[in-house]
Amino acid sequence: MSRRVLITAGANGIGLVMARAFAALGDRVWVTDVDQAALASLPPGVRGSLCDASSEEAMDLLFAEVARDWGGLDVAIANAGIKGPTAAIEDMPLQGWHQCLGVNLDGAMLCARGAARLMKPAGRGVITFISSTSGLYGTPYRAPYVAAKWGVIGLMKTVAMELGPFGIRANAICPGSVNGPRIDRVIEAEASAKGMTPEAVRQGYASGTAMKRLTDPEDVADMAVYLASDGARMVSGQALAVDGMTYNVDP
Repeated sequence: MSRRVLITAGANGIGLVMARAFAALGDRVWVTDVDQAALASLPPGVRGSLCDASSEEAMDLLFAEVARDWGGLDVAIANAGIKGPTAAIEDMPLQGWHQCLGVNLDGAMLCARGAARLMKPAGRGVITFISSTSGLYGTPYRAPYVAAKWGVIGLMKTVAMELGPFGIRANAICPGSVNGPRIDRVIEAEASAKGMTPEAVRQGYASGTAMKRLTDPEDVADMAVYLASDGARMVSGQALAVDGMTYNVDP
């Protein structure tokens, strides 16, 4: 039986790769995004909605629409996130701090809240949060992003405790540096903040992992598919790194 899968920020990057992976399994997939052009070019079998994950009103309307059209939800993936400002803590803009936590942490809570309201009556479901290896340790010059991603893991563990008795599992995927346009922008900003070349920062990211390479979006999608499967029926409350074993976070 096909599952009903909702992915926030699923029209680009990791979210889109996850959407393709679930659709390839025959699941019904619904993604949200703020990128109207990307939503207009989604692959067959993937439905899209324009939605700001940090907006309570928009997210409540989204889940009301999911309930009306699908009658429930089997898998929710809280994927929406932005990189936030890259700056020394003494130069950190408060507005950028709030915006980063709004999308990354408030958005994760709103997704989990909406999913729980649909899953609890059914007595089953899977909620997967996308955190980061930055949610497992600090990263210089990325204070808002790191704080948000640590918060996501704490949120996930609490959600797993609350919803486990109702047959609902919650986990967090912690990707390392994932190949794609987003990490390119992160690297450029960090290179500028540190007075390094982008290539030197990129090489530092790769050499700081045991596998000596960056993560691919497909690696993250594979983990998301696994966590939503019956094979992971006793996996809950876990922060699972998909990063090639990072051991140095300051290139």
